[in-house]
Amino acid sequence: MEPLLEAIFLSVFPFSEVRGGIPYALYQGIDPLQAFLILTAANIIIIPFIFLFLDHINSFLMRIPLYRNFFERVVKRTRKKARGKIEKYGYLGLTLFVAIPLPFTGAYTGALAAWIFGMRKKRRYLAIALGVLIASVIVTIVSYYGISYLSIFTKT
Repeated sequence: MEPLLEAIFLSVFPFSEVRGGIPYALYQGIDPLQAFLILTAANIIIIPFIFLFLDHINSFLMRIPLYRNFFERVVKRTRKKARGKIEKYGYLGLTLFVAIPLPFTGAYTGALAAWIFGMRKKRRYLAIALGVLIASVIVTIVSYYGISYLSIFTKT
């Protein structure tokens, strides 16, 4: 598979998102601006599909006990992780929660948190998209300079 397609897959995958896609793309030699633009867009484009799943498909799947148990654990963990930021700062808190480039603070968890706390659809989408954009900037800069720094040690 082509490295850019692999990076796009990582950027829309729940466990990596841009936090995994951008470093992978840069490591594969993809232009940083191209990686930033394409992978950020891919991660933002997935947001409506997450809400579509939560609003419609999830209610159907809740009939399956194994899924219901898993989903309830994920909801409990997300509620615990996001409650303080979102209850205190609202949509700004949601943006900051998604913008933190750590595992499980991306668009998927942000969408789940916004859904759990009943945030308005248009505003939650914009808050999450802005968070993804901020996270992408941070991850691109750190990855670019980190890879550049490490490459001086590997050149012979």
